[in-house]
Amino acid sequence: MPPQPIERRERTPQVDDAGALSLTSRVPGVLWGLLAVGCGLLLTFWLYRIQARQWQAAQRDAVVAEAEKGLVQLRAKLRSAEQLLRSLQTMFLVSGTMDAPQFARMYANLDPRREFPSLLAVAYAVREHRPDGDHFPTTLVAPLDGNRNLLGLDVVGQPANMKALFASRDTDRLAVSAPFPLVQDREASGRGQGITLRLPDFGPGAALDSVAARQQRLRGSVAVSFRVADLIRTGLSPQLLQVARASVTDVTSASHVALFDSRGGVPDVKASIVYRLAFGGRLWDLVVSPMAAAGGPPLVQSVAPAGLLASVLLGLLVWSLTDTRRRAVQLGRRLGERYRESEERFRTLNELLPALVVLADAADGRIVYANQAARGRLGDGLEGNRLVSLLEVDEAEVERRLAHPEGGAIELVLRDTSGGRFWASVAMSWLTLDGRPQWAMVASDVTEQRALTELLEYQATHDELTGLINRREFERRLQQVSQQLRESPPYAAVLFIDLDQFKLVNDTSGHVAGDQLLSQLATVMRVRLGEEHVLARLGGDEFGVILTGLDTPAHAARIAEHLRLGLDGFVFVWESKSYMASISVGGVLIDRPGTPLAELLAAADTACYMAKEQGRNRVHFYSERDEQSAQRRGEMEWANRLRWAVQEQRFVLAYQEVRGLGSEPAGIDVELLLRFRGEDGTLVSPGAFIPAAERYGLMPLIDRWVIETALSNLDRLHPAGAALRTVAINLSGASIDDETLADRIIELLRLHRVAPGRVCFEITETVAVRQLTTVIRFVTRLREVGCRIALDDFGVGMSSFSYLKHLPADIIKIDGSFIRDMLSDPISHAMVRAVTDIAHRLGLVVIAEWVTDEAIMASLRELGVDMAQGYSLHQPERVMFQRD
Repeated sequence: MPPQPIERRERTPQVDDAGALSLTSRVPGVLWGLLAVGCGLLLTFWLYRIQARQWQAAQRDAVVAEAEKGLVQLRAKLRSAEQLLRSLQTMFLVSGTMDAPQFARMYANLDPRREFPSLLAVAYAVREHRPDGDHFPTTLVAPLDGNRNLLGLDVVGQPANMKALFASRDTDRLAVSAPFPLVQDREASGRGQGITLRLPDFGPGAALDSVAARQQRLRGSVAVSFRVADLIRTGLSPQLLQVARASVTDVTSASHVALFDSRGGVPDVKASIVYRLAFGGRLWDLVVSPMAAAGGPPLVQSVAPAGLLASVLLGLLVWSLTDTRRRAVQLGRRLGERYRESEERFRTLNELLPALVVLADAADGRIVYANQAARGRLGDGLEGNRLVSLLEVDEAEVERRLAHPEGGAIELVLRDTSGGRFWASVAMSWLTLDGRPQWAMVASDVTEQRALTELLEYQATHDELTGLINRREFERRLQQVSQQLRESPPYAAVLFIDLDQFKLVNDTSGHVAGDQLLSQLATVMRVRLGEEHVLARLGGDEFGVILTGLDTPAHAARIAEHLRLGLDGFVFVWESKSYMASISVGGVLIDRPGTPLAELLAAADTACYMAKEQGRNRVHFYSERDEQSAQRRGEMEWANRLRWAVQEQRFVLAYQEVRGLGSEPAGIDVELLLRFRGEDGTLVSPGAFIPAAERYGLMPLIDRWVIETALSNLDRLHPAGAALRTVAINLSGASIDDETLADRIIELLRLHRVAPGRVCFEITETVAVRQLTTVIRFVTRLREVGCRIALDDFGVGMSSFSYLKHLPADIIKIDGSFIRDMLSDPISHAMVRAVTDIAHRLGLVVIAEWVTDEAIMASLRELGVDMAQGYSLHQPERVMFQRD
């Protein structure tokens, strides 16, 4: 009996233990499975949060990419606007002057609104000197529709616009104005503000190496005006304005000015991106704010389903060790999705790029990828073609470029699949994708840019009317010929050609006829010369020729004569009128290498003048042994020195006293004499430079300098100061022809508060007789305000006394040739007596010149001469204010 209970006790625990063990063996597996599922769900939630943040970051990255692309496009837009303005500046520098029709044609040719719909006007403001300072009225505007109220507008009245004008002048760079209200929008408020882009227009001269030089040489200002908000809107991509809020603010000064705001959606302020843009002296901030992005990707595209599955699999893995393979596959799937997403982002960015992007396998050179821009420009079906088939270079050149990618972009001709060709800026490099080396090519179409550049280069070197090269290009080629010349033949020569009687055609039939004549003669000369010689239009009716390959000087003379004969007797017909044309040709042989360009041009110009003076319609070659050529050359050199002398204040005034012959002194009277101070400080008398000044039309300029200098320093001419009674100033015939001179003299008298009776203007008798009507009109105007008039060198003109009755004069100065010989020559004595008697009967004062001794003075007193002048009475002295 006892054994049974013992046995029962042993079995019962076994059964209970087995049940307990079975239960414990099942429950921990479920719990661990559930725990694994829970951990998997937590992991899924965590991964979903990371994916959501990555999705939001990707959205922001897309905005950043669009913002950077928009910034690049905006900068390109502004650079295009600057290029447009520089094209206008170049045309003004090349043409020198431009009228309204030319300006309108230039605008029509450029057609800037095709690229800049926001452009309002292209304008030119000329610099005008006024008593209150410089003004800049707008003289040229295009287009006129909507911009007529700009004509005559003074830029001084627009401070922001004027500040940009001064900035461009002082820096010789592009200057952009601060935003300001537009004149065009005065009647249409609410259109916003505008800006102007400005570049200076400088006159010809030496290099502009200082601000002072640029301020002095400023001739005008070229401007382009835009509505700034429209300009910025067209510069930014529409995609950027769809995904973000973009605003542009002018931050150049302390007070920031809003220029543009897309005002779309609710911006994420914390994620705003700021780009600073410097353009034309202004600083703009482009602020891009992505739209507020919340949540995450769509549920079906998220990791939630995969995470739930992974959680279940993880639970099954814990429950069963057979789940290891499933978990590895799930992990590979997630990695694959990330890789595909990264590749998709790369392809999306490349598809959006405006540049042509092409990838080719380095092993066989065949294209494996082309972005949307490349497919659209080069044609579909690029993949599989060889990369070198797109380039007009051989494969060796491509490999050389790839071997040295640091060489930068080069311009090449690209071919599309249809055979079309265009110019592109191409950059090449190596790239490794998926472990395989590949060639990467990035290209941008520059066909239009090259065409515009070639057009500007052509216009800068060619004459618009005749199609010949212009003076600048002519001088450049002549310099090359001179430098490349050898010591022995063949030689070269330069010809200057001037059309005879061209002014007659312009005056009688108009400038249109003159232009037609120039065009026809240019065609004839080009045919006569052939292609081996250079023909250029130097300006006006002047042409230049460079002859090369000459064996002897006679060879050059034969070609020049052949050219002259081809135009001798040329008949030009215009509107029932006919004209006979001919040319005068001046030439110089280039027989020494390195002859200075200025020397060649001056010699050819001199020879051309000699040909005209010898009767026109002839050829004359310059020779250093030719006395007439040397004289002409000297006069031309003097002409250049005189222009420089006026600018550099190299002229000096001297005075010579005129003494009365009466017993009592009646005051101090002087005549002003002009001297030229050379580079070494020595004074040169007028006889050395006045002939050159008269020949080259410089006397009006010199006379005006003398008048303005004398009247502004009248009381500082003589030691007597304000007690000086009369100052005599000599005037040339060319100055009297200037209809504005009399009014200018009257204006200076009022400006410097000079009593008109203290000023006397001397006019030679020959000028008075030759230009009697003009002289009467001129002296009458001056005598009306109180100035005095003297007839100088009276008697040498051999003219009749009758004109004195009609000429309003106050003084007659008897020429010194009669005074000098009056004691030994009865005729001279009689002439002096007759002039004195007639002058006194007309109420005129008589002055004797060249008085040399006391005996002549005594004779002059007997004849009743009023005053005397001469070196024996007073040696000329420098005026007081110039003695230091």
